[in-house]
Amino acid sequence: MIDVLVVDDDFHVAEINARYVGRVPGYRVTARAHSAAQALAAVGRGTVDLVLLDHYLPDETGLELVHRMREQGHGTDVIMVTAASDVTTVQRAMRLGALHYLVKPFTFAALRARLDSYAALRRTVDRVGRRGLTGQEQVDRIFGALRTAPAPAAPSPPSGRSEPTTDLICGVLHRAGHPLSAHEVAARTGLSRSTAQRYLRHLEQAGRLRLTLKYGDTGRPEHRYAWVGP
Repeated sequence: MIDVLVVDDDFHVAEINARYVGRVPGYRVTARAHSAAQALAAVGRGTVDLVLLDHYLPDETGLELVHRMREQGHGTDVIMVTAASDVTTVQRAMRLGALHYLVKPFTFAALRARLDSYAALRRTVDRVGRRGLTGQEQVDRIFGALRTAPAPAAPSPPSGRSEPTTDLICGVLHRAGHPLSAHEVAARTGLSRSTAQRYLRHLEQAGRLRLTLKYGDTGRPEHRYAWVGP
């Protein structure tokens, strides 16, 4: 298993990202952090293979955190997951050794592609290391594993799925212009809530919807779905 630290100052976003990671085979979230100090402490405990790192943190930026990690000798791998998309930040992330850079908002499929690429990189490094091979060919294999993000596996459609029902749900979400719950989608389409939920889950896994969580005063958070296309 690949142990992941999810770092985001927004508790709700951290929970969503952790849920995404938990859906990818071979990965598990072992810790969450909402500040650079918390993240550095988690990395210092030596139980983290990969950090999913936001750039905007309350005490310092994510890249400042990476710089301190490297100064302290932590070689933990980093994938940036942030709304920061300016060229300066992206270039600095590359120079500090970030393996991937994912701009918010993103879909589950987009994150999974990066995680699949990272897992392929680890397998390649392990395989080359066990054989004790050296030379340009082996270096090319390692760098090639990192550059090539496998296409995300297509999710299995709901049993008995029909294209007209899919189009109906997509149309409702597209016209809404804001996230809707499964209950709201069911009410607007005339479908049962369970049927709407099955289709929504499939569309979110396919990258056509974005899942967010709405927290109330009590109880479990409400799942809400927003149209992202195509």
